Order: sequence, then structure tokens, then C-alpha cells
Amino acid sequence: MQKIIPILGFLLTFSCTTSEKRTSTTFDFTTVFEKSNGTETPTYPKVIEYYQNLAKTYSEINIQEIGMTDSGNPLHMVTLNPDQEFNFKKIRATKRVLLINNGIHPGESDGIDATMLLFKDIIQGTIEKPKNTVLVTIPVYNIGGALHRNSDTRTNQNGPKEYGFRGNARNYDLNRDFIKNDTKNARAFAEVFHHVQPDIFIDNHVSNGADYQYTLTHLFTQHNKLNGELGEYLHQEMQPKLEASLTSKEWDITPYVNVWGTTPDKGWAQFMDSPRYSTGYTTLWNTLGMMVETHMLKPYKQRVEGTYEIMRSMIDITEKDGVTIRSLREKAFSSYPKQETYPVHWKIDTSLVTTFTFKGYEGEFINSEITGARRLKYSRNKPYAKKVEYQNYFIPSTEITIPEAYIIPQGWWRVIDLLTLNQIELNTLTQDSTIIAETYRIAAYKTREMPYEGHYLHYDTSVKKSKETITFKKGDVVVPTDQKGFRYLIETLEPEAPDSFFNWNFFDTILQQKEGFSPYVWEDKAMSLLKSNKQLKVKFEEKKKDTAFANNWYTQLDWIHKQSDHYEKAHMKYPVYRIKN
Repeated sequence: MQKIIPILGFLLTFSCTTSEKRTSTTFDFTTVFEKSNGTETPTYPKVIEYYQNLAKTYSEINIQEIGMTDSGNPLHMVTLNPDQEFNFKKIRATKRVLLINNGIHPGESDGIDATMLLFKDIIQGTIEKPKNTVLVTIPVYNIGGALHRNSDTRTNQNGPKEYGFRGNARNYDLNRDFIKNDTKNARAFAEVFHHVQPDIFIDNHVSNGADYQYTLTHLFTQHNKLNGELGEYLHQEMQPKLEASLTSKEWDITPYVNVWGTTPDKGWAQFMDSPRYSTGYTTLWNTLGMMVETHMLKPYKQRVEGTYEIMRSMIDITEKDGVTIRSLREKAFSSYPKQETYPVHWKIDTSLVTTFTFKGYEGEFINSEITGARRLKYSRNKPYAKKVEYQNYFIPSTEITIPEAYIIPQGWWRVIDLLTLNQIELNTLTQDSTIIAETYRIAAYKTREMPYEGHYLHYDTSVKKSKETITFKKGDVVVPTDQKGFRYLIETLEPEAPDSFFNWNFFDTILQQKEGFSPYVWEDKAMSLLKSNKQLKVKFEEKKKDTAFANNWYTQLDWIHKQSDHYEKAHMKYPVYRIKN
């Protein structure tokens, strides 16, 4: 269960039957952004104070503290519901929920200011209050980064004057932490997400890449991985409706320009948001996720205003399509566990592309006056509109069969803890039980040579499967796959999945052999084994045809050891077991 701590008791318990103001105290809700004519963003304390004052003034606003962050400050969640109902079980019965995340990278502060303006304009009646949609925002997710305020680290960005830093209080990039949960921030986000259970999720960012004419780009979660009708709705209806809505407001928008070090005039491939990223994580529960990526070189005022309009358009879509969205999400929840296979890796479908007109700037490679090497230079006085090919269709490249359940020995408590945090249904064995289970041995894997977000990430993992009769202990955990967290289970517990717990180093202790041999002792035992096992002797002689093997005496002894009963069974054996009927 989530622990929800109120900032002020009355904020959670005060109830009004009208939208009259709660207090006679007058607060100035003109934002720092407005006062500075779109050149400045508020400090973290000022952001929270702003929402606290909104909640004190208007009964349709509720603010809560949920969980703690690495900075030592709690995470805040602000809800806007014109019906003044803040029990999400009741909310979900009649309305849709849109969750907005801001400040995951606090230097990208566009969403922080745009959401403050949006909440104010809705609550004060400047724009129409949504009837069927409840808005929830995390005002500043990366609090530690927001407190690390400066004017220099966003080298490529055009404003605001001061802003936060990308790394959190422990220098983690929080948009890589949604599966591994190294930070308190990520754990608090999971509490918010599962408490709210949003239908739609928006994460506000600023892009860093090619130069082009657009202020706004969108990065929807990849539609093929959503499976069936929900993915089709996202791709064929939600995205076109958002683009059309913004075009009608004279805001051009394009898919996120996934191009680095070259020009985008030939087109590009869609970014595949795996579960380490915010929209990749939220989509595991069939939440329709979208990142807003404004363009770093456009003026700050323009970027904030564009972000504001995207959120307004998404509210309008949710208002009109809310019933459809909820129905498709529920259908997706029920259909996934009925499948026989699940894709854990994807590749671009080269047979399908989306063609559209892209508005860019001519770019060329010229000689650098600093290094003498060739450097990319854009010419803003040479705009163009060209047809480009956008590769936004993906097909599975690796699929696994879906088990009825997983069994996790209780000693792997960190994994079990994260499953519990994500509200996965677990059953505990009440007695020792002998079960026929499907097992994996790690057949191969590669490891990054450089540290990545506190880990040396594994990749290209493959497994060897077998069946064994295993006696599990009382207290070991059985995890059925037929539940709402189905996709989270597959993506984390299948070693081959790119963001599996295995690839994030949760099981690295199995990769190290704990027991070995002394060659002078094993040599004699190995000889006895070869003499008594003719089949093994034949295999050994066949192996020796490999020159590298034949020239390495220790490798030969080690190979024989690994074929014997002396070799430890735990080495390379993945300690999560699969149950299949």
C-alpha cells in the first residue's frame, strides 16, 4: 500500500460543495515566468509554494507528499479535479486520469512553467475546466537537480536565465531509473503512478540534437509494442488528432528528431523507449505515454507556450476519447496473458515507413577552425520543406514463451521488493514444495565497458533452457503472470529483455564461480573421470582439435571440471524459475 502523507491535514480533508475560494487571503498567482516576460523559471521552493497556495485558495486543487527523494525532500503530487474528489478509486470509476511529469531533467524546465500556467488558467476559468478528465502533476520530479541551480550546464540551450541540473542529488539520470530503482525518486514515482493509475502520461522535456524549424516535437511510446487495438489507436488516432489540434492553433509539430551528428533531411528511425525510460515504464501498464521534446535553440518563452498548448490539446483528446481509451486499455490488460509468446526485442520493420513533409534547415560539413576536422553547420537562412521517411514500425526480433508463473527464491529479496513496490500480485509457499520447473542457464552475455547510471549494463544476453525437478522452500515466492503487471514481469524477469533485472546486474553473483579446484589435485581426478567415461573422453578429444583449447592446459582441466559432478550448480544458473503447464 502507498503511504500518503499530507503537507497540511486540512488539504486532504477539507471539502467544499462549490468552487468558491477556501480562504480570503489573496495570493499573487502571476508566475515568475510571466513576470520575467518568459525568460525565467522559479526555484524549486517557489514552485511548491505556488501549488500550496493554489490548494489553500481553491478546493478543486489538492497537494500531497508521497514518498521521499534522494535530496531529502518529499515528492509532491498535485491534483486538479473540478468535482473536488481526490479518492482515486472513486475518480477512476467515472473519469480518466492524465499524469504530467515535470523536471525529470530540471534544466529542461519548460513543463514546470507550462503546467503552473495550465493549472492556474483552468482553476481561474481562463480556459474551460475538463469535465471528464482529472489532471495530476509531479511539479518537480528531480528535486536534487532543481536545487543544483546554475546558468551554464545547458550548453546548447536558449534560456531560461537559471535552471537546474540533469543529475539528481546522487547524480543519477532519473530517466534511466524506472526499472532498476536505484534512487528514492524512482521508488516514489512508482508509488504515485500506482496510486493514480493514469490513462495517459506526459513527460515534459527539451531536446538536444539536430537543428530545424519546429519548436515542438513529440515522442509517443512505440505503438507496435502496445499490441493490437490500443497501439492502433495511439498511432492512427491520438497522434494525428494531437498534430491536427496544434496545427489549428498554428503550432507546427513533428515526431522527435532522432538524429545525432548529421542532418535529418533523409529521415530517421523512431526512438524505441524501453522500460528504463518514463514512457517505456508507464506503458507496461497500458498507459498511453508521450514525451514532449521542445527544441533547445528556440526562445524559452516560445517553448513554454508550446508545451502549454500540447497539454491543452491532450486534455481535449482525453475529454472526447476517454471512454474509448479506457475500454482499449482494459481490453489490452485482458488479452496479454492469453498470448503464447511475448516479444522482448524489436527491430525496425523496413517494409513500412511513414512519409511526411519535414521543415528543416540546410546543413553542411565544413572545416573546423578549432580542430581542422569536418564539423556540421546549419544555415538558418536556408529553410526547406522536404519529404522524409520516418521509420516508425517495429517487429519482434526475439520472443519468449509465456509461463503460467515465476518462482523466485526468497533470498532474492531486492527483486521481490521491487515487485511489491509495483503492486505485483505475489503468493508465498506455505511449505516446502517439489515442482517441475523450466530453468535458464546464462549461455552468453556482453557487458558495457563504461559505467552507465551506476551499472555495467549487460546486453546481447542469451539463455539455455531445461526442465528440472526442484524443491522450493517455504517462503519462496510464486508470481502468476495472469495479472495487470504482466508486461512488467516479463520485461524484468526474462533475462534476454533489454531492461531485465539480469541485464541491470541484479543477479551478477551467479556469474562468479564460488568453488574451484587446485590443478595438482584435480589432474588425477580428471584422468580417472576420463577413463571411466568414454563418451566424455571422446568429447574432450574433439574439443582438443581447437588449437586455442589444445594449447591451454588450464582451460582443458576447467572444461573437464565443468562436465563433472564437482562443478557447482549455481554458477550461471538464473535463479528465477518458470512454471508451464
